[in-house]
Amino acid sequence: MPLRSYKATSPGRRWMTRSTFEEITTDQPHKPLLEPMKRGSGRNNQGRLTVRHRGGGEKTHYRRIDFKRDKTGVPARLATIEYDPNRSARIGLLHYRDGEKRYMLLPNGLKVGDVVVSGPDVDARLGNALPIANIPLGTTIHNIELVPGKGGQIVRSAGTSAQLLAKEGDLAQVRLPSGEVRRVPMRCMATIGQVSNVEHENQSLGKAGRARHMGQRPEVRGVAMTPRDHPHGGGEGKSPTGMPPKTPWGKPAMGYRTRRGKATSRLIVRSRHRKA
Repeated sequence: MPLRSYKATSPGRRWMTRSTFEEITTDQPHKPLLEPMKRGSGRNNQGRLTVRHRGGGEKTHYRRIDFKRDKTGVPARLATIEYDPNRSARIGLLHYRDGEKRYMLLPNGLKVGDVVVSGPDVDARLGNALPIANIPLGTTIHNIELVPGKGGQIVRSAGTSAQLLAKEGDLAQVRLPSGEVRRVPMRCMATIGQVSNVEHENQSLGKAGRARHMGQRPEVRGVAMTPRDHPHGGGEGKSPTGMPPKTPWGKPAMGYRTRRGKATSRLIVRSRHRKA
């Protein structure tokens, strides 16, 4: 899945790169698995803005992805490889032997016509999903559950993968892409392989317009604002912040711990914030 560049016919084209999409086999999604998606534009269920710099963008439909992979023991053939506007990874349409069709996150290296299957007794081959208890140590996995039966919650972005390090009792140790080592219940499901679209992180948007197409709105620096709009604002000419970095609401912006999930801290063996 290589990237292509452009001739510098304009400043926006000079550094722009994007995927060649050569692995995509169809531009027509499977309509029964589509859902209309209302854009929240960074607002919560009360309509209040909770995430800034979001809004606009191209209207899209949501693709229902099978993160649970709970169709046990039924082989499925990869029919098409498709682009999903809602995520960085590619998705694949599975045709199950009993006639059902589902979308899955596409592992890197899986091709049209390959057969995948999920369940506790399947082989640990590319694209197969099985409980962590049945996966050999050192295997590369993705789409990992944190709660058995809830569906994959972590390691779903393009090019990411985790590694199974150890098994102790009812828990297994998994090294995540961030470097964090975390305990996961052995009954949780995971998919073998690395997530597709590996070159995604090397893409350069090239111009602000591409960010707007993706629903990203402009972000203004605090030092360019007035003191009433941001703690970093004010001063004559180009001036430093004069203080440790702060958010627009005066809270520390760097190094300030905001983690709330203290109940799962016991599952973290090695933090991703460890010093080198």
